Formats: sequence, structure tokens, C-alpha cells
Amino acid sequence: MRVIIVDDEPAMLLAMKRLLTNMEDVELAGSFRNAAEALDFVRGRGDVDLAFLDIQIAADDGLELARSLRLIRADLDIVFTTSHADYAMDAYDVYPLDYMVKPISRQRLAQTVARAVGRRSVASSGAGGPGGLTPQRLTVRGLGCLEASSKEAGAVKWISKKSMELFAYLLVHRGRSVTKVRILADIFPEMPLKNAETYLNTAVYQLRKALSLHGAKEMVLSSQEQYRLDLDQADVDFIQFEQGVEQLSAIHAANEAAAIELEKQFAGELLEDKSYVWATAERERLAIMYDAYAKRLASWLLSEKRYREAAQIARRLAARNEFEEASALLLLQIFGAMGDRQSLHNYYAYYTQLLRQELGLQPSEKLRQLYEQYQ
Repeated sequence: MRVIIVDDEPAMLLAMKRLLTNMEDVELAGSFRNAAEALDFVRGRGDVDLAFLDIQIAADDGLELARSLRLIRADLDIVFTTSHADYAMDAYDVYPLDYMVKPISRQRLAQTVARAVGRRSVASSGAGGPGGLTPQRLTVRGLGCLEASSKEAGAVKWISKKSMELFAYLLVHRGRSVTKVRILADIFPEMPLKNAETYLNTAVYQLRKALSLHGAKEMVLSSQEQYRLDLDQADVDFIQFEQGVEQLSAIHAANEAAAIELEKQFAGELLEDKSYVWATAERERLAIMYDAYAKRLASWLLSEKRYREAAQIARRLAARNEFEEASALLLLQIFGAMGDRQSLHNYYAYYTQLLRQELGLQPSEKLRQLYEQYQ
């Protein structure tokens, strides 16, 4: 791996040269004290794999140098080194491999070099091209949990809770752009504006960094203080569920297998294990959509005399909506049609007791008559 160093501090330049020269898999191609020299070198010798750049290089801007180097060599890995941790917030849009605050230990440097070597190995094995890692298809689960993974790299490892929440937030907006002002209000509601903006920049940087291991760092898009996710390379379970419901406007023998499979895909509420207040409305909307679809499917299975399948779905509905009469009526109707009087009696007794103890109510006349019809 061919490496260059750019730093205007002679002592730091010497220290980095000594550390890198003694590392395996590293060929120190050049060291420079200003941006112009580094750019000229890379233009003439484009086969540079990794650049260690000080963010403040005398009169030069290390961030601008990084952008210029990327124009010459798109797959160049960038590592920023600086004595000022505050600059980390400004570096996210350059997609650096790493960001290290001086002084830098040999162990810390070795870890970064190993990551760069690993990325090159993946790319050279066929997963990448001139631009680095080829985008890998992400599988995203938002029903019952929040998980994202790719076949090649496994699960996405979130760097922070806020970067994970930002991913979920943009995911729920289904590729639509969201203004920075709205994101700050929803994700950082009680934080002073200046601090919130800093934390948002950090979360964006961390999210891109986590996704970069899956070739998906370009998935997070920003323009004119708006953010969105490009979902072209993602399979998202709750989006697929909604699309499936729309396509199955009528259930019949030709699509029954797909209809039954779709119901099974609803593995739980949207982001069920996350207490995101901003997700409440969307969670409820999808829950209502599932309930309506499941009732429609269970009713169709009942009409086809496929009682056990219908009962399984109806039980799930009744467990989700314990007090809802429509779900109770459907389940009683299925038990009655299949001749399961024991289940009919047990559920009616349970539902009656639940209404009386929790709400102080009696079953409706309609429910009572249905129960008596099958006695």
C-alpha cells in the first residue's frame, strides 16, 4: 500500500515517517509540507492508496486538499490528523477513512493502516472498482426491530445511537428529502440550536462511515440543508409490506400464497423496540394497515373453509387488539364455523371477563348473539 503524508510540522512529519516506514504492507511514497507539492506528486504518480493529511497545513486547507486529491484519484483513502478535535465535524462530507487527534500512537496508526489494507483487499477481490467498494444491497428490517445488513459485510455496526436514529428517521421518510430544521426539531428537540447542528453533522458523518463498509456511504444524500436516503440499493421490510398490500387489493386463489406470505412478513410494530416519539404516527398508520389487511385475509380464508389458517391470523389480531369487537367477532365466527365449541366458549368467556374487569362493560348484543348461534 502506497502512502503519503502531508503536514507542515517537521516534528510530526518525521514521527509519522518513522512509524509508517516500519509497518508491514506500507510503502511510504512521499511526505510533503504543503498542498501544492502533494497534488503535483499524485498527479504525476497516481498510484497512491492512502493519504494522511493534517487539516491545517500552514496557509492551506486540508479539507480542500482532500477534495482535490479525490478528483485526481477517486478511490484514495483519506485519514485526517490534527491537534484540534473540533475540526472532526467539518470532515464528514469528504468521507474520510479515519480521523486521528495528535499525538498518534503506533497502535492507533497500525489499526488505521490495517483497515485501509482490508478495504483494498475487498476491492481487489472483485467487490470494487475504480471508485472503491461496489454498493452492496442492504436488507433493512424495521418491523419489530431496527436492523440493517448486507450479504457481503454482515450487520451494519452503528457508531452511535443518534446515527442509528438518523438512519431510522430518514428511512421512515422513504427517500423523500427532509429539511435540517425539521430533523433538528424531531431528533434533538431540547438541545440548543448550535449544539444540535454540531451533533447532526456528527451523526451524518458517523452514519456514512458505518454504511461505507457496505459500499453504501453515498446512500446518505444532502443538498441545500436537506437530507434523504437513496433507497435504490435497499430492501426495506415495511416499505415492501405496504407495497404488497397495495398490490393485493383483491385476494383470490391465484395470489393466495403471496397473500399469506405477506401477512407473515409483518413481524411486529414499526421500530417496536425504539422509543422514537417522531415514529408514533407512522407506527400507528402501518398497524392500522396490517389490521385491515389481516382481517381481509382471514375472512377470505374463512370463506374458503381454511379454518386453521384463518384462526391463526384471527388469534394474532385479537391479541394485538384485545378490546376490539371486530377482531373478537371474527375469531368467534371462525371457531363456530370450524365446530370448535371449546375454543368458542373459552374465548367468549375470556373476552367477557376482560371487558367487565378492565372497562366495566358487557359484550354487545351482536357478539352475544353470534356466540349463542354456535352453541
